[in-house]
Amino acid sequence: MNIAVCICEVPDPVLPVTVTDGTPDLSRVSRIMNPYDEYAVEEAVRLKERFPGSPVTAFTVTSSGSGREALLKALAMGADRAVEVLSASLADSFQIASMLSAAIRTTFPDALPQLVCCGRESSDYRSAAVPAMLAGMLGMAYAGAVTAFRASDGVLELERETEGGVECLEACYPLVFSAEKGLNTPRKTGIRQVMEARRKPLETLHVAPPPGPLVRFCSAEPVTRKRVCRFAASPEELAGLLLRAVQGDAGEGG
Repeated sequence: MNIAVCICEVPDPVLPVTVTDGTPDLSRVSRIMNPYDEYAVEEAVRLKERFPGSPVTAFTVTSSGSGREALLKALAMGADRAVEVLSASLADSFQIASMLSAAIRTTFPDALPQLVCCGRESSDYRSAAVPAMLAGMLGMAYAGAVTAFRASDGVLELERETEGGVECLEACYPLVFSAEKGLNTPRKTGIRQVMEARRKPLETLHVAPPPGPLVRFCSAEPVTRKRVCRFAASPEELAGLLLRAVQGDAGEGG
């Protein structure tokens, strides 16, 4: 069984991102593997360990060649092979899914992987669109935001949380699924694993994006966290303030 895992790099949330003239300034922000993707990599490696002869290939799409560190981390966690997909432009989820689909088909020309693992969403844009789009482009079934994953020889049992409880799913290979936080506990890597990762295959693949993105980034604005605090001298004054606030919100909503 071949297993593919799709990852990406995101800005480190510990460091603040400033906005200048409507454009985020990321020059001083370091990049890390998307936290949701760590759960996907961990689950793929656990399946490889459970089913011998199931190599794991990690994929990432980048327009600047900045995804190498994330791929090295995936290799250190236990992936067997890594593919960095380079493109001249990188705009929206549709283009990313298209390039991942093309890269997977190029890497596996004879038969597609039986399992494709993704993180639920990236922690920067949070669209959660790439895994589902990728499944459609590869012609595979899709299960999103998985919190429990049990695999046997031919049947997959999955769980995902809903507003009303837990949803239990049963699926067969081939399948694309996205990992939710809590699916597992990603393993830590040490010096030995990092050194071993540098000896594993890391390939570069050039893929042309589809003509034109479907969604374009226009501008960004910093969040204003300052709040106006006003003290009421009496319950009657407080009631009047709340009434005016409610009436103002109703007026803005039409």
